[in-house]
Amino acid sequence: MFKTQQLRKTNSYTFKQLNSYTLNTKEILKKVRKIEIKTRRLSDHIFGGEYHSSFKGRGMTFSEVRQYQFGDDVRSIDWNVTARYSEPYVKVFEEERELTMMLLVDVSGSESFGTSHQFKKDTITEIAATLAFSATQNNDKVGLILFSDDVELFIPPKKGKSHVLRIIRELIEFHPKSKKTNIAVALKFVSSVMKKRAIVFMLSDFMDDDYEKTLKIAGNKHDLTGIRVYDKHDEQIPNLGMVPMLDAETDTIQLINTSSKSVRNSYKANALRLSDYYINTFKRSGAGTINTRVDESYVKKLLGYFKHKGR
Repeated sequence: MFKTQQLRKTNSYTFKQLNSYTLNTKEILKKVRKIEIKTRRLSDHIFGGEYHSSFKGRGMTFSEVRQYQFGDDVRSIDWNVTARYSEPYVKVFEEERELTMMLLVDVSGSESFGTSHQFKKDTITEIAATLAFSATQNNDKVGLILFSDDVELFIPPKKGKSHVLRIIRELIEFHPKSKKTNIAVALKFVSSVMKKRAIVFMLSDFMDDDYEKTLKIAGNKHDLTGIRVYDKHDEQIPNLGMVPMLDAETDTIQLINTSSKSVRNSYKANALRLSDYYINTFKRSGAGTINTRVDESYVKKLLGYFKHKGR
């Protein structure tokens, strides 16, 4: 039993509209079933083939060493064997048929916000479930990391529908200890626990910065994609006069003059700064990015990304 707040978000601050309700086990299972039906249909008919064709060959395992041949990638040279035999040898890798997917999901306070259609956390849950079922359809393992400014939950990768349903249930009912965000902590954790190369999707509104260093390390080790889920009022604040706003991550309330043009411009500039930092930092780290607003079709965004990546 727990209470949730319905928050109307404006960047770092939110309009406070409390709408308390409780979820019992029966309601949770009903919600899990509803998400399963919707997302499994998407993964079966749309994403299964696209997902696997996009990432096949990304998971490679060591097979043998052989003498260097003209045209071989110099990055594959095994320097220890080369030194031993005084001639170049390269490592030969073969494709792993089974891939491992890790879902890194932001559960900080800013995700419990939405001004149209649904909360950001609901869209994130649907996308994560779709990706998880796509992995299961291809007999791949899938795991989950929930994070705020700390790692809140880690579910190691496993196969099977029952495992995916457990992941969906955690996404629906999990109650984080902290409302703050630290993306670097989550990236550092996935780099430490996942020894083999994995397909990593990070789902967040990315209202954070200072994570480039850890992102580069994770991006070198794993096939990483950031999925930014945001609300239209994350990017611009409406003119509503003097409004008491609640910071969703610190619970501090501040009276904001939204009729001030300089306030609205400053708000918009900060949102643009965070969005640009996310896109440019992921690009420099060799990681992919997807941007989807809660009132847009994430299906088109994901499908377009998979098709482009599979080329």
